[in-house]
Amino acid sequence: MLVCGGKTAALHFPYAVFMADRFRGKVVLITGGSSGIGRAAALAFASEGARVAIAARADERGNQVRQEIEAAGGTALFVRADVSSPEQVKSLFEQVLNAYGRLDCGFTNAAHVRRSHIGRTADLTEQQFDESIALNLKSVWLCMQLEIRQMLAQNPPGGAIVNTSSVNGLGGAPKSSLYSAAKAGILALTKSAAFEYARDGIRVNALVAGAFRTPMLEDAIEFYSQGNAETRQRLEEQFVTRTAIDRIGRPEEAAQAVLWLCSDAASYVTGNSFIVDGGLTAPVR
Repeated sequence: MLVCGGKTAALHFPYAVFMADRFRGKVVLITGGSSGIGRAAALAFASEGARVAIAARADERGNQVRQEIEAAGGTALFVRADVSSPEQVKSLFEQVLNAYGRLDCGFTNAAHVRRSHIGRTADLTEQQFDESIALNLKSVWLCMQLEIRQMLAQNPPGGAIVNTSSVNGLGGAPKSSLYSAAKAGILALTKSAAFEYARDGIRVNALVAGAFRTPMLEDAIEFYSQGNAETRQRLEEQFVTRTAIDRIGRPEEAAQAVLWLCSDAASYVTGNSFIVDGGLTAPVR
């Protein structure tokens, strides 16, 4: 509930699982917050009282999320940023801190798979490698650096960081070696930082996401099916039948895992690869 001018008003977020005040007054930065899991997390954090900053490259979608939050009575800021660019990451953090003054939670979630980066390992170019690693790994490192520095400097110090990895990063995937390598790198970054900063009150964990109904998954299925409806249906069925829960996940389900990792309920959890995949990888891990 939100109290305004002595009156109590309910916040109505369409994807909120429950209403609570776990993040009342906290500041949360979400990269890749304009769609998919990032959007679901932005709405969920706002529904629990957080002041949310959303970063994404897509102006229209990012502002739509901001407007959704504000229309429900929450507080949100949208900053257009390509987080693979050091200059834009620096500007992003300056704008967030000017608006909110501190940072309590960072959900480093931005990722992108260009269709040109899909292919067998030996067929890919050095330029494609550099682009993919910049988009999906360097971007996480750049954001983590400034998140950690701010959390160390502020009063009171500390915070929680969640980095989005993927089940691809647990092993590999045909024709997705670059994306898989980046997502595996995120797990190593996460665990290293968790050891380095735990005594400073900063927890760092990774969300290891399986198949969720997001624009990224839809684009991948469309690419591999080449517009063929039967092939598309078969690919979707493969995701479903390989998952123990027998369905593709909803972004809101991943978002709730992120909120838990950032909450005080997870105060003894750091350096964790938190697998949320409906049992997809259970037979092999």
